[in-house]
Amino acid sequence: MFQTKPRVALFVTCLVDLYRPTVGFAAIRLLERAGCQVEVPATQTCCGQPAYNSGDRATAKDLARAVVDAFLGYDFVVAPSGSCAGMIAHHYPALFADDPDYRGRAEALAARTQELTAFLSDVMGVEAAAPPYDGVAAYHDSCSGLREMGVRDQPRRLLAGVPGLTVKELAERDVCCGFGGTFCVKYPDISARMVTDKVADIRASGADTLLAGDMGCLLNIAGRLRREGSEVRVRHVAEVLAGMTGDVPPIGEPRIDGAEDPRA
Repeated sequence: MFQTKPRVALFVTCLVDLYRPTVGFAAIRLLERAGCQVEVPATQTCCGQPAYNSGDRATAKDLARAVVDAFLGYDFVVAPSGSCAGMIAHHYPALFADDPDYRGRAEALAARTQELTAFLSDVMGVEAAAPPYDGVAAYHDSCSGLREMGVRDQPRRLLAGVPGLTVKELAERDVCCGFGGTFCVKYPDISARMVTDKVADIRASGADTLLAGDMGCLLNIAGRLRREGSEVRVRHVAEVLAGMTGDVPPIGEPRIDGAEDPRA
């Protein structure tokens, strides 16, 4: 497909960096396995979405400029998050619409930005089987991944190549879990009801594992499942596809040594 290895920059995301670094390492493994030359720009920072959604355009622009400067020179920018990818791909051009210095650069970066599973499936044509995972998984479609980045079938195609894994569909697989970034802070009662409904849907599916592609959704859902005493395992899809489920416990569960993992 490519004459040379595409040079791909991994946008790690804040939540992966702070709570689940394994997802970043899994993304690198998957990208390298697909034939990419992967780099992780050391100067990257937040994409600016929390500030943008809160109406703080000045801070959002400052953060976005740093992202543009760090990532523009690559063939592709890939994020293990539909939320951050959506911010860069869809909101950066509008954010810099009146900035002659950054408008063209933001548009160029937006055109090169991809969500991880969509990039692997649609751009790199990944079809090879992944390492085995014994379980029955339900997949949650995050709002930004689905509605902004068009991610729906791609993770399911990749998961179909995982030996031992059965994927069951949730009755309301594309309904918001209630996280919504700052939404869960502004409207905690509504958010709590939404994630309670999501957990009920997961339990009704009979799945023993919940997978998704956005850490915000995963942290929110894992928290509610654990508070309700559920044994459903929660993981980022990249961990399963990369065969790294043995490296870290499911999200929200204690480490293997029995201690609480502050990043899980």
